[in-house]
Amino acid sequence: MLRSAARIAAVGRNTKGAYVLLRRAASTSAPQETDVVIVGGGPAGLALASALSSSALARSALKVVLVEAGDLSKVAGWVPPPGTYSNRVSSITNASRSFLTQEIGAWNYVEDSRTCPIDEMQIWDGISDARITFSAHDDHAIAFSTPGGPSQMSRMTENLNLQRALLRHLHDTSAIELADKVKVQSIQREEREGGGWPLVHLSDGRVLRARLLVGADGFNSPVRAYAGIQSYGWAYDTTAVVATLFHHPRTSFQAPNTVAYQRFLPTGPIAFLPLSPTASSLVWSTKPHLAKALLASDPAVLASMINVAFRLPEVSLRYLHDVILDAANSGAPITVEKLQQEIAWRESSHSIDSRSAYSIAADPTGVPPADAELLPPLVTSIQPGSAASFPLRFNHADEYIGDGAGARTVLVGDAAHTIHPLAGQGLNMGLGDVEALSQCIHQALLTGGDIGSRTALLPYARARYFENHKIMAACDKLHKLYSVTAEPVVWARSVGVEVLNELDSVKAAMMIAAGSRPSRARPSGAQVGANLAATGLESLARGVSGVRTLTEGVANLAGAGVQRLLQTLSDSQRR
Repeated sequence: MLRSAARIAAVGRNTKGAYVLLRRAASTSAPQETDVVIVGGGPAGLALASALSSSALARSALKVVLVEAGDLSKVAGWVPPPGTYSNRVSSITNASRSFLTQEIGAWNYVEDSRTCPIDEMQIWDGISDARITFSAHDDHAIAFSTPGGPSQMSRMTENLNLQRALLRHLHDTSAIELADKVKVQSIQREEREGGGWPLVHLSDGRVLRARLLVGADGFNSPVRAYAGIQSYGWAYDTTAVVATLFHHPRTSFQAPNTVAYQRFLPTGPIAFLPLSPTASSLVWSTKPHLAKALLASDPAVLASMINVAFRLPEVSLRYLHDVILDAANSGAPITVEKLQQEIAWRESSHSIDSRSAYSIAADPTGVPPADAELLPPLVTSIQPGSAASFPLRFNHADEYIGDGAGARTVLVGDAAHTIHPLAGQGLNMGLGDVEALSQCIHQALLTGGDIGSRTALLPYARARYFENHKIMAACDKLHKLYSVTAEPVVWARSVGVEVLNELDSVKAAMMIAAGSRPSRARPSGAQVGANLAATGLESLARGVSGVRTLTEGVANLAGAGVQRLLQTLSDSQRR
């Protein structure tokens, strides 16, 4: 386990850009009184600034400055070429979109034509093919939904589309000072009896005296370092490959391209996320050396490997991965013709009909095969320049609010937590942080409290820490569970998934927990429990005795073993 961000008095940058301890002399410029300083102009920082600018009370009572090292004018003026998409996309849940729409009003600035609804998710095991389907149109999902609310699970959009919308909203309110192209040179604690405020030294020569300093500045957060907040976590032996994919549109015999697909392979999950009728986004978590070889290959080779990653049995995928790696190590990457021959032979050895959706030779036009709905469209090409990769890691701050020498600081978004992308919850967790923090600030203003005091900020930490930790722990355990290829574990998780797929009321509750219900319309825990109890008993009473027996068998035979395995894997990661 890695520990970081020991308690320090000040943080600065050396000439290489790395943060180092810094003992700064007192600045000659007089500090500017500022109520809220937000460091970081990403989605979380901009959303918090937008939330504060949307409140009449906050606008009249607070002076807010957002500091960003990058050029926000490039984000505000982002106009991508027609038919192209950014490779950085997010699935915005209904809960997050409700906050952005009703609380902030910023979603109205999002270019809707560049968003795509997700009506259904299909997730399956790469070894056993055990599958679970979540649909916004299931009877139980509709029963739990809000009357007149969204009929979709979430909505895909590019991160730049959301950031541009937030900037446009901020421009219209004109209540927040945006200090872009300005770096934080150091952060010091004011020398004052009774506890001083943070002094933020900027590269433009200004010093901001912050009543409340908000760290929305990412994983390597200087605000977290200044506050002396430690974090724990580890790097996964996994790299995410992202790209924008082009494919044929769904035919008139099929549902539109609003289904998200995810297959859990031993090397990591691969996800296919819809963006438009003919474009989708890829997030493929795999081993670093394989990711490097795939990105170094011809784009047509990468497209073919994406297609077979959703279709071929795992044993053939392993063989093709070895072929790709051997060719890359030899200095002569495999040609698309050679790869196509290998794939055709593999399909033949598995008796895959060329007319089946599981064959990459299937005709994407005309009447689709019966199994077409089980798989994403065949990728025809990859948007030039969109294929990229980044390492994956788990990281969680020990606390979200500073204390002692780091008082009057608070963390949101990636500065507080970094999560595996397999559930697509990273940005939504950050927006949840922003919603809770903005409510705490608003409440402190209503009661005449000090917005930077620990008393005012404690409700934020209580509301978000455990909620985020639950999601992070679940994603971490899923990643570890599906990386195991031992037959007893594969059997146990497969039976569990198939049983769960039959329990519609439980799936509906999982969708609500993942944010498919707008935040203001979420029922209380007691209400959800009562509804689940009633609908669950109805399901069992209809004669699903076999499912119950099977569930008991899984719990008795495999539960303890799986728990021990997960504990061993978790302990090995920490070591």
